[in-house]
Amino acid sequence: MPSTDEQPAAMAALVAAIRGGDLTALQRLIDEQPSLVTADVNGRTALHVVTDWPGYYPGGPAVVRMLVAAGADPNAHPEGKGAPETPLHWAASSDDLDVADALIDAGADLETPGGSIGTPLDNAIGYGCWHVARRLVERGARVDKLWHAAALGLMSRVEELIASDPGPEEISAAFWQACHGGQRRAAEYLLRHGANINTTVEYAHGTALDAATGPDTRRDLLATWLREQGAQPSNDTGVTAPGSRRGPGG
Repeated sequence: MPSTDEQPAAMAALVAAIRGGDLTALQRLIDEQPSLVTADVNGRTALHVVTDWPGYYPGGPAVVRMLVAAGADPNAHPEGKGAPETPLHWAASSDDLDVADALIDAGADLETPGGSIGTPLDNAIGYGCWHVARRLVERGARVDKLWHAAALGLMSRVEELIASDPGPEEISAAFWQACHGGQRRAAEYLLRHGANINTTVEYAHGTALDAATGPDTRRDLLATWLREQGAQPSNDTGVTAPGSRRGPGG
């Protein structure tokens, strides 16, 4: 990547335009300095900037398309510290579906390894990013791990993978992910096949019960954004929480 040591002002303007969704300013910077599109942005690429945590930057999909049209590589890896993740790894880790779609449309590799958990699908499922996880499978990502199938409730695939005689740790990890993904049938099936009901996984905190009751990444990010905007929870004790709906006749 071209060094940007001599153009810090241009680089700062690039980051501001990307994160602010200012397409006019971004196009002007690209026209004036085309090398910015593939430049090293503090060990990242411009596409990593638009997919950086927490994601959901204004106009993100349009920014991706503009950068790719100008020569950005959707499969580029950042340089420096951390896992060698592509922009799709990052979009998969925040559940930013619209940006993930734009990257996939641009040719992002669905199977690139080396992420903080593994492939983009590994990251999406591992971090509870269900919208991107399902889209990756729809677009052709391989479901070749028991915990993938369990988390997404793909019961026929769960049964196929169980038939390969996985070990108890693999079954328990898949059980945890079934609970993480809210997949009761998969969880019951795996428990019958010997899963440890109180198992944990190395890339997340808590047991299967904690996974089942905690928010997914998208809801957690939305709740954080609402608090930042000044939103307050209801003090009405008569309000039924979304996770506590009454059943039929209740």
